Amino acid sequence: MLKKTVLAALNEQVNAELHSAYVYLGMSAWCEGKNLPGFAGWMRKQFEEEQAHALKIYDYVLDQGCEVVLKPIAGVPAAYKSLQDVWEKTLKHEQHVTALIHKLYALAQKEQDFATQALMQWYVTEQVEEEKHASTILEQVKMVGTNSSAVFFIDRHVGKGRE
Repeated sequence: MLKKTVLAALNEQVNAELHSAYVYLGMSAWCEGKNLPGFAGWMRKQFEEEQAHALKIYDYVLDQGCEVVLKPIAGVPAAYKSLQDVWEKTLKHEQHVTALIHKLYALAQKEQDFATQALMQWYVTEQVEEEKHASTILEQVKMVGTNSSAVFFIDRHVGKGRE
């Protein structure tokens, strides 16, 4: 059985992961609207991955014999200034999620909840990859700037990277 503090934090993390999915779906829609199908596809895959992350915690809570409490998901932006803005916000968002994961891991450690620590270790490792991907693509977008042919090629490259 999970302690109340850990259970509450896990339920909050389910909400945060679903919100992340929603963020990426909104970014995917923006990219589609700008005729950037590769970036849109990458964001859509990220949407699916974030849903899977939420369900992993959801299932864990249920496996522990506890109640999952689903809360409303906050709205997300529908518009961005530029492709660079999308990727800056992507990196910032992943850094925020990393902070949430670290906080939950620290709570599990404090409560000596070893099973939750083990679960959260997977997320800690996953976040290193998430931040690396966002940072790499952001730097590539910065390098090409607004050069339309370069954006075309990076869009195709990013789209193939998530297939």
